[in-house]
Amino acid sequence: MDNNDAILKEELKQFKAEKEKIRKLVGQIGGRQSELHDRIINITFIFILISLFLADISRHFFHLDLPFPTLFSLELGILLVSIKIIWMLHRQTKVEHFQFWILQSIEFRLNDLSKKIKNIEKILSK
Repeated sequence: MDNNDAILKEELKQFKAEKEKIRKLVGQIGGRQSELHDRIINITFIFILISLFLADISRHFFHLDLPFPTLFSLELGILLVSIKIIWMLHRQTKVEHFQFWILQSIEFRLNDLSKKIKNIEKILSK
């Protein structure tokens, strides 16, 4: 009985270590801090794009003479949207890598369990 308790305690220790490792990885990839960071970046992009749009609209409706050329706001807006798309692709790649890592970890654990079950079946069949 003491041997079983020791084995269970060791497995519990390994489980807690894996749980903590996964928690740290999730935090690196997309925890609360990155949500706030994403929100700030999104608000900044939206603010800049709306400012450019309003400046260009005010130029045409109120005939203002702004210090930048007419198409500059359009070009800058396209650049900002392109940067945002590239940034979103980068974030998605990180998420997909993490999902792949989790699936690979699950597969490894299933293979390990399968080997243990086969060993137990061999022992029981003797």
